[in-house]
Amino acid sequence: MTGAATVAARVQDPELPLLTLADLGILRGVEEHDGRVVVTITPTYSGCPALRTIRDDLGSALQTAGYRDVEVRVALTPAWTTDWITPAGRDKLAAAGISPPGPVPRRASGPVPLTLDPVRPEVRCPHCGHPDTEQLSPFGATACRSLHRCPACREPFEHVKEI
Repeated sequence: MTGAATVAARVQDPELPLLTLADLGILRGVEEHDGRVVVTITPTYSGCPALRTIRDDLGSALQTAGYRDVEVRVALTPAWTTDWITPAGRDKLAAAGISPPGPVPRRASGPVPLTLDPVRPEVRCPHCGHPDTEQLSPFGATACRSLHRCPACREPFEHVKEI
């Protein structure tokens, strides 16, 4: 990993500061040529409100590290998926009391079927590990999280949705 890649990988996500951009899997590439650094990121979704802050934080971290010519590019394809969160990132989420996402269900190509009673993935309690938790709200502090409660330990917690 180059020096610029190391610096970029250490930048924290503004919405989940316990994770770095590398942990979250949105850091797609860092190229360094003749003093110029080009960083490519893929936001968690195209309307992510943290995107501007992420760009600013990357630019600031790299400039503080001595890189003067920095460009941050956004790549929307392939689309980010929670499968890109690293094992270390998943461990950090659980340690902070946030349930990490499970694997993203794979679908056959073609139209997505509409179901009126969708099957929800198993969400384990990050506090006690109980597998049968209840969803209190499909919306959490950010669009990518939902609010749950564990019937065993009665603790509320957020879950990062599978995307």
